[in-house]
Amino acid sequence: MKANYPKNSGGNMQSMLKQAQQMQEDMQTLQADLDAREYDVTAGGGMVTVKITGKHEILSIDIKPEIVDPDDIETLTDILTAAVNEAIHRVDDTNAAEMGKITGALNIPGMPGGLF
Repeated sequence: MKANYPKNSGGNMQSMLKQAQQMQEDMQTLQADLDAREYDVTAGGGMVTVKITGKHEILSIDIKPEIVDPDDIETLTDILTAAVNEAIHRVDDTNAAEMGKITGALNIPGMPGGLF
């Protein structure tokens, strides 16, 4: 039995493949840009600042001297934890939003945030 395909389906397939290839190239370029970005995130009313890259690498943590209380290390620990977590979330949210501009509603399994 011979299958009946629309006469121009090859052209549509080539167009789709070309679009997919362009999207992949755009995503790779954007990912390199996102990886190179640096973010400054503060917590504790500006008492702690975390500098992080788009690759989730902590570059520095700046702690204002007035937040350091030897009798209350727990508060400092909580603020540091909050700052690092916020920095990670900021990177992830930015990456997802930027990739979403390229992928639209596509959900590509295995990529962070399901977008890339």
